[in-house]
Amino acid sequence: MEIGMRRPNMSALAKEAGVGLSTVDRVLNGRADVREETARRVLDAAERIGFYATPLLRQRLKADLPQRTFAFLLQQKSTAFYKLLGEALQKATDECALVRSKAVIEFMDDLTPGAIAETLLRMGRIADGVAVVAADHPNVTAAIETLSSKSIPVVALISDLTAASRAGYAGLDNRKVGRTAAWFLSNMLPANSTVSIFVGSHRYLCQEACESGFRSYLRESAPDFVLIDPVATLERDEYAFEATLNLLRQRPGINGLYIAGGGIEGVLKAVREAGRERTLPIVGHDLTETTARGLIDGTLKIVLSHPIDAIAKGTVELLVERSLQPQTGWQYAHQNYPMQIFSPESL
Repeated sequence: MEIGMRRPNMSALAKEAGVGLSTVDRVLNGRADVREETARRVLDAAERIGFYATPLLRQRLKADLPQRTFAFLLQQKSTAFYKLLGEALQKATDECALVRSKAVIEFMDDLTPGAIAETLLRMGRIADGVAVVAADHPNVTAAIETLSSKSIPVVALISDLTAASRAGYAGLDNRKVGRTAAWFLSNMLPANSTVSIFVGSHRYLCQEACESGFRSYLRESAPDFVLIDPVATLERDEYAFEATLNLLRQRPGINGLYIAGGGIEGVLKAVREAGRERTLPIVGHDLTETTARGLIDGTLKIVLSHPIDAIAKGTVELLVERSLQPQTGWQYAHQNYPMQIFSPESL
């Protein structure tokens, strides 16, 4: 709030909501003689003007709603993207108007399928619904089937899974993402260029789809390009750093990179160390402090990003919907969101 501005009071809230001061008082004090539609209008107005008791209003409106706990299983907290995603999921859960919802956010350092399956089963003991970022594997599928048999919906987040009983998927159309990356690189580079794609693991279906889209576009529209074998980063910056240095030593004439998996900070560090930041166009994923810095200093040319807030909101809404329905009414929900595209000039 700017110096000299008074914070909005109850009178300002009543005016903004188009109700009387006494109605605002009744909503604030949780009295039952206010229609839900009116109370909702007061809350919406409070959020618009920044009313100091907005959290209390939200709590009052939720008092009679069913309670739900949702678990979100994300990858390493040290990865900037997942830290941002966790914050967005917490916010979306807190702001959910249909239930009194609690978020349990678990950052997983051990990304082996067995460890993820164990975490899924453990979260299933305390949660009414789960969203998970995981590589596709029979162990993960079995855990999802177990939770589904107990009427606990599981949403595949960011990367889809093959478990037939999953409640849905929330993320990008990753084949389009890969084709978009190929379009950018093929228009930045001369004919007969050599390019490579980095993936975290070949078991992530999102990265498999990115690679498939990347290959298909080059095959159709830039058949003279040479695409060398994918480089695996294991989703870790330290592996990505070493893998990039090895690639640049073995392929000094390489012309462009597409980073479809984790470890982009390690890739950028290696490219700078090798002195290739101005001569090696790179397309990466997801706008973070690291990738924004890469765009600004020229190491990155384009970033293809998840709309984190929209995905978080949609994921929570899907979990709420499934948790309030009998399982016989569940239908698989495939939620594709449009990617965001960032260049140095769009920051």
